[in-house]
Formats: sequence, C-alpha cells, structure tokens
Amino acid sequence: MSATSQQRTTRHVAADEAGIAEAARLLVAGGLVALPTETVYGLACDATDPRAVASLYAAKGRPSFNPLIAHVPDIAAARRVGQLTHAAERLAARFWPGPLTLVVPAHLDATSELARAGLTSVAIRVPAHPVALAVLRAAGRPIAAPSANRSGHVSPTSAAHVLADLQGRIDLVLDGGVSRVGVESTILDCTGEVPVMLRPGGLARETIEAALGAPLAAREVHAQTEDDEAPLAPGMLASHYAPNARVRLDALELHPGEALLTFAGAHPPGSESAVAVADLSPAGDLTEAAANLFALLRALDASGAAGIAVVPLPGHGLGEAIADRLRRASAPR
Repeated sequence: MSATSQQRTTRHVAADEAGIAEAARLLVAGGLVALPTETVYGLACDATDPRAVASLYAAKGRPSFNPLIAHVPDIAAARRVGQLTHAAERLAARFWPGPLTLVVPAHLDATSELARAGLTSVAIRVPAHPVALAVLRAAGRPIAAPSANRSGHVSPTSAAHVLADLQGRIDLVLDGGVSRVGVESTILDCTGEVPVMLRPGGLARETIEAALGAPLAAREVHAQTEDDEAPLAPGMLASHYAPNARVRLDALELHPGEALLTFAGAHPPGSESAVAVADLSPAGDLTEAAANLFALLRALDASGAAGIAVVPLPGHGLGEAIADRLRRASAPR
C-alpha cells in the first residue's frame, strides 16, 4: 500500500466469506487488517514483507525493537517458519490451535528481520478463532498480528475498540464479535531444553505444566524497560496496556476521584463515592474476569476518573495473566 498510516480509509466489514477474502487480498497486497482472534483483536500484515511490517509499526506507534508474533494456520506451517524443538512440538500438538505462543529458533528466510526485531528466534502461534484461521489459510503466508491498538494502550476485544484507536490508520477491520479469552496468548521460550514462561496469558501455567509433566524452568524474566534493549518476545515492555487514568493495584480503600475495578462483588471502603464501578466477575470466575479485563479498563477510563483502583485479585490460574497486564498498566510511563 502506498498510503501512509495517517491517510488510509478504514473499512469495517463483517467476518463473512466476502470479508475474509478481502482481508486476505489486502494482506497479500501489503495492507493492514484488524482481525479477530480468541485472545484479542490483532493488527495483521504480511510477516515476510518488511514494508508492510514498517507500516504496521507506524500505525501502532510501536517501538521497532519489539518483535511480532508470526501467526500460521497449522503446525506444518509453523515448521516452515521456525525450528520446533522437542518441547515445542509436544506443546503445539497439545495446545494448538489456542492461546499459546512458542519462541523457537527462526528459519531466517521465512519472515522479515524487521518482524523479528533482528532476533534469530521467532515467536509463532496458531490461533483458535475460525475467522483468523480462514484468513491465514487464504493468505498463504505467515502473518504478523500484534494487538490492534496504539502501542501501550489497552488491548482491543471488539471491533469498536480497534476503530477507537486505529480509524484512518489501517485498511480494514474484520468484525468477528467479542474476543472469547480477552487477554493475549501465553508466551513460552522453547529455545532451550526446558520451556520458560516469558509472558503469562490465556493458557494458565498450571495447565501447561500438567501437560509437560514437569514445571516450567524456574528462571525469572524481567520486563524490558530500556529503549535500546530488544525484548525476547512481544508484550514484555514494562509499561503496556495503559489507560489514560493512573492504575493503582491491591487497593484496600478508594481515594477521591478514582473509579473502582473490583472482583467477586468486593466493595472496599470509599466505594460509595467511586466515579464508576466495574466488576471483572461478580461470580469470582477468573475466566470471565480475563475476558472482561480490557473492555472494563476502557470503560472506566472513559468515565473521566483521575485513577482506577483495583482490588486484590487471586494469583492462580488466569489470575497470573490478569495480574501481569494490570502491573504493566500501572507502571510509570
């Protein structure tokens, strides 16, 4: 596409047969397409085309040192993009399609260096959403698809969220309804003998370890914060997923001017004066909480509150991914 990210006419179409065909056509031509996945909406481009990747970075305002996940339709396609280690093969067979990204040694000619941020490894995922899979099959090449929002903003779980951030900066939004999982994929580094979790996400640590029959490697990976230091995988920057309002975690009381993000009906002192209140899951269900997280952060941010107070949340299962996103949302910018 010759247009810059600021000059594009963004079309919003249904995820039917015609919409899927148009999305694939645009991707092959070097365009930018927001498409639904089971985790969040992704901003897709041809991962083999450095000009398309550069356009994607510009549309998101994303630092070019932050690598992109290559999305493919099946394990056979993944093997053409990277060298799947024994552990990666085992995990792919068990959890793909699904909310799991595997970092493996790259086949360097399979994706552009810009998409990998210069790394010799590549992050690969097979999404579970039928619309995303249909687009990937029709495009016939690895597709880079980070979250379809301005870099650092709250991730989108609906077409409306995408349009709020990227209207006029991309070519097409393929509307497949609301994302089911609601947080990004779990990322595992499979370049070594034992997989290491780089980012918690839509597949819980406990589920992965049960499938492996062993714990993930006990190596702590800190978020990257220096602009000249390339993260090993997407979503590892310290400040990310951030609303305009400041986010305060583990709140035991509400301060004046704050909105409340609560869980399981908890109402700490001061709740009666909250600017707005949203409950991640009145029933205390972490799966429901993950699915609601980004949409509710956006809603509370739109309330005009100066801050968003978040009650203490469980840390097990998908609670680990929720805590990770909230910690990054609350980080200094």
